[in-house]
Amino acid sequence: MDLRIKLFQDGAELDKMIAARKRGLVDGFTTNPTLMRKAGVSDYKDFAQRVIAAIPDLPISFEVFSDDFDVMEREAREIASWGGETYIKIPITNTKGVSAAPLIRKLSAEGFSLNVTAILTLDQVAAVASAADADARTIVSVFAGRIADTGVDPVPMITKAVATLKALPKAELLWASPREVLNVVQAQECGCHIITATPDLIAKVSLFGKDLSEYSLETVKMFHEDARAAGFKLV
Repeated sequence: MDLRIKLFQDGAELDKMIAARKRGLVDGFTTNPTLMRKAGVSDYKDFAQRVIAAIPDLPISFEVFSDDFDVMEREAREIASWGGETYIKIPITNTKGVSAAPLIRKLSAEGFSLNVTAILTLDQVAAVASAADADARTIVSVFAGRIADTGVDPVPMITKAVATLKALPKAELLWASPREVLNVVQAQECGCHIITATPDLIAKVSLFGKDLSEYSLETVKMFHEDARAAGFKLV
């Protein structure tokens, strides 16, 4: 497959991020507080600055975590001061459901690179499109995997979201939370600019174009070898 879509790695394990960068597997990185906690990160700023120092030339998103928009703004300015190709992740609302559009508008007008996250509706995409400055770099992260988890096909929505962002030349639509490698194909066909995935999912991209008969035989051999290794016997 001719992979034209940008592939970002999602996670907060510095060694895996550096390894992906060295192998040339990805075009950027995304993180969030949940992934950092899962990875055992205790000092947010120290971790982020070590990541930026190790990977200064690729886009990396770091998220604010206050629920108060004034504090969120101060966090955003702090994150931006760390340098690198840093994007500031802003949730589309706070925990009370209040839109972050005014903050997005303010920061975007000042030229900050933003990654607006946790988007699951077209109304939210439209809100970002209205708030973002045409001259500022903006990533719009639609959580397509979570949409699919509800039994809804995300493809029609993603296609419409791409069209919604056409007026913003520096805006990029990101397919977030993919569940399988097929999502990479779907995202590219929809016109998405970026898809973010875990290291395990990114590793499977190498299967694109694999002969299915050969893959079937490899699967049979795997089952046979595992049964032998386990010492299973029936007769």
